[in-house]
Amino acid sequence: MDSNASSQQVASIKDRYLTFILEDEKYGVEILSVKEIIALQKVVPIPQTPFYLKGVMNLRGIIIPIIDLRLKLSMQERKAEMHTAIIILKIHNIEIGFVVDEVYEVIGISQNELTEAPALGANVNTELIKHMAQVKKDVIIILDMEKALDDDEINNMKSFAKQEKIEEKTLETVEE
Repeated sequence: MDSNASSQQVASIKDRYLTFILEDEKYGVEILSVKEIIALQKVVPIPQTPFYLKGVMNLRGIIIPIIDLRLKLSMQERKAEMHTAIIILKIHNIEIGFVVDEVYEVIGISQNELTEAPALGANVNTELIKHMAQVKKDVIIILDMEKALDDDEINNMKSFAKQEKIEEKTLETVEE
């Protein structure tokens, strides 16, 4: 494979976004930050944590904090439904699960379809919005998940997340 083909492939991955639904609106995150998408599973609540932190879950030996993205974005809480999903993202070197109403699709968004986040005044925090995208008839809000949590919140997530997988001991058979 020549270097041109390789750089075109990287550019195409970089321009791909996982889109999902919250409050009947489409949001997106860069596909490169997505580790996994899973159905909603049992979450163990942790006392005295922020209201948006639903708890932690054990995913194949890795303890992952689970955040309700609706609550984090100051939306009304919604009861889990059939399409409710958890998107596992790698943020600040920690895997964090975000509960969304529904995962929609992975789409390519070219640079000319992206615009900067609008300035909505001093009372509205748009720091989490990285871009707005106009794709066909849809407007998609592209989130900057690196800015979803501040340093204190990240440190709290790290304190109760066990990110090293617990390895099971295996017996080695030695042939003589």
